[in-house]
Amino acid sequence: MSRFHLLPRLLFLLALALISAPATALPEPASGLYIAHDFRFASGETLKEMKLAYTTLGTPHRNAKGEIDNAVMFIHGTGGTGRQFLAQPFGDALFGPGKPLDAARFFVILPDAIGHGGSSKPSDGLRMAFPRYDYADMVEAHYRLLAEHLGVHHLKIILGYSMGGMGTFQWATTRPDFADTYVPLGCYPVEVAGQNRMQRKLQIDAIKGDPAWAGGNYRTQPVAGLRNAMGVALLFSGSALDRQTQAPTRETADNLLEVSINSMIQGRDANDVIYQVDASRTYNPWPLLDRIKAPLLWVNAADDQVNPVSIDVTPAALKRMPTAQFLLILAGKDTRGHGTLMQAQYWADRLGQFLAPVAPATAP
Repeated sequence: MSRFHLLPRLLFLLALALISAPATALPEPASGLYIAHDFRFASGETLKEMKLAYTTLGTPHRNAKGEIDNAVMFIHGTGGTGRQFLAQPFGDALFGPGKPLDAARFFVILPDAIGHGGSSKPSDGLRMAFPRYDYADMVEAHYRLLAEHLGVHHLKIILGYSMGGMGTFQWATTRPDFADTYVPLGCYPVEVAGQNRMQRKLQIDAIKGDPAWAGGNYRTQPVAGLRNAMGVALLFSGSALDRQTQAPTRETADNLLEVSINSMIQGRDANDVIYQVDASRTYNPWPLLDRIKAPLLWVNAADDQVNPVSIDVTPAALKRMPTAQFLLILAGKDTRGHGTLMQAQYWADRLGQFLAPVAPATAP
């Protein structure tokens, strides 16, 4: 599973730093904003206007019926945005010429989930009065963006990393016919419980336990709470071997910790973090795995501490998904734990092989 441990915070922040200049091998990305009116959440709460931000690459292709038939959607992880996937070298490895999701062939949609990026979130003004969204609400929001605004009623592929990987399983079990193929990365298709839930609750409690949080009505960010929350996230996001390599002495470890946490809290809003981390509370596609009939490629990393291999639900899950393939990226000196999935070189070739027979693109 994944969440704030998400795309190892560190990797994600480095990605954001690189994002200001899209990869030169890629076409110019386009950004957009859709207002979904009278959005109803699974909790029964509503927003009169839900902002849904997104980025696209490539050009829609229409078949003889006028339907867009080359669209793919890639869903980001907790705390991220769709544009994180444009960072180098990730963007070129997936969307560049001749790559598995070549933007010259596919219409690539990179949405910002509810509570993230340019989409509606607590920090817009409602603070803790913002509707308590969950992953099911994210699926509904993405569906409305696709169908009502972009005119996409069927996708070639849905991919997702971490939180987005869980969202991909949610799509595959609740709207199993909406895409030809599904590719969840860095997640398990089970309820968020045990250690995974505990580290999320630790993050939430760290923020709420800071007096400066003031019930969510702070004038300045509750820095102590945010630092403690990000400290928990940091411990789960990477790999022990990589951290030991980066910080082989006490001094270097202390310095890496300080630099990392300072980076992680930059631009972070405490209420947004609480909502983002808690949104996984209702996630549990396990009872519905038998609904998955489309080809599915599921990728995890052996050194991922968010989804540890010791919690091996994989064999049982695969028995219930006969159309699924599974790839486990073995740990090595260059892997990064949960962040390994944001190193496309470890799985892009397998993705290309998987997609070749099941989701050939139509050239625009």
